[in-house]
Amino acid sequence: MTITDSSTLLDEIRQHVPAHRVVQDVDVMHGLSHDQAEWAPAGVPLAVVRAESTTEVLETVRACHRHGVPVVARGAGTGLSGGANAIDGGIVLSVERMDSVVEIDPLERIAVVQPGVVNDHLRTAVAAHGMWYPPDPASAVWSTIGGNVATNAGGLCCVKYGVTRDYVLALEVVTGTGELVRLGRRTAKGVAGYDLVGLMVGSEGTLGIITEITVKLRPLPAPSCTVAGYFSSIVDAGAAIRAVAAAGLTPSAFELVDHHCLEAVDAWKNMGLSVDAEVVLLGRFDEQGETRDVLAERMLTCFRESGATWAERSTDEVEAEALFEARRLAYPALERLGPVLTEDVCVPKAHVPEMLARIEKTAARHRVKIANIAHAGDGNLHPLIITPPGDDEARDRAQLAFEEILSDALELGGTVTGEHGVGLLKRSGLGRELSHEVLGMHRALKAALDPRNILNPGKVFWTSDEQEPA
Repeated sequence: MTITDSSTLLDEIRQHVPAHRVVQDVDVMHGLSHDQAEWAPAGVPLAVVRAESTTEVLETVRACHRHGVPVVARGAGTGLSGGANAIDGGIVLSVERMDSVVEIDPLERIAVVQPGVVNDHLRTAVAAHGMWYPPDPASAVWSTIGGNVATNAGGLCCVKYGVTRDYVLALEVVTGTGELVRLGRRTAKGVAGYDLVGLMVGSEGTLGIITEITVKLRPLPAPSCTVAGYFSSIVDAGAAIRAVAAAGLTPSAFELVDHHCLEAVDAWKNMGLSVDAEVVLLGRFDEQGETRDVLAERMLTCFRESGATWAERSTDEVEAEALFEARRLAYPALERLGPVLTEDVCVPKAHVPEMLARIEKTAARHRVKIANIAHAGDGNLHPLIITPPGDDEARDRAQLAFEEILSDALELGGTVTGEHGVGLLKRSGLGRELSHEVLGMHRALKAALDPRNILNPGKVFWTSDEQEPA
């Protein structure tokens, strides 16, 4: 855009958004131009628009559509794939201030929220009505529902209760052509037309900008019982994960945390959690009464028969909660040690031991430190590749390891991303996972819903002016 064109665009936006919320301060824009994926490139936007209403979002997109200017939607910026990173000369459209819980209906078991509502805030609000919103990414205390929807976030409870897509009933969306549409319904059932809500969930802001979300709720679960197991190798822990699945157990949470993560959390928070184990597995059951106890004992048996050096039911829920809290704090704790390149592969549960073994070999082959956390119950692994600050050669080795892990996951019948999204970091992996024909279907949908390609262009798919890997 020319200077005149950009000035005209911003003047049009300021007709609908107060000038103090159309931000061009360089330092402020820098802080709002990238997510937590430190290794993903970010551009320099023309401005950041801090919207506080659907109308402001709508009019901003309409102005950008008229001028052919890219729009990148942003929530809390907790993403880990570069999906919310700014594009040179584009608009970053922040919806973080659209943070109202519009409605809670215990009878219909639904809640209506704006996209800037923090996940944990929604959980607290519905708990007052005896209700529960299950999707719980590790970033739940910071991440927003809009971002969770954009990436189809999962979390610790997803092994039993499902991911974000399983709870989204309806959406209000601003399209790439500047139209405001409502998709879905409030009823428990409904098959009228295509599942456009399901299409929007996980689309990473490339098909529309979400301005309101209707989610379904569940009754609050019963108090849970925690099972912990220590293992001397990550492969043994993988065997225990497979054994739990083979036994037909579906815990309400089932997490893996290795010693790198526990040591990093201890060094940061001084929680006293370092244990004499290479890997810790944490399981939870929230069934009623004796059923819960029977299931916990069956998990203990799986742990012990798979080589656990120690396995017991927790008799101290404070201690058990501390272990789960360490799992949630693992990523920010590791960030303190140096730049972190975060993986998000998911493989069939039968192949979890082999995938973990391959990750170990990859770390040794490329001489990089890889810490491991995982949603063990559904095969969603998060290898975290850590490099020393300022070590460019180590970063190159880490990038090779990153791509190798993607290839291994695909070879074992898995996917390159289970919940973080493709963004910028996984575009080459997506190209390897999907066939040419299927990629064509995706691009056709994008072209139909966003014909001027203004919504988060260059994310998920390679653009025409970039060199797409063979």
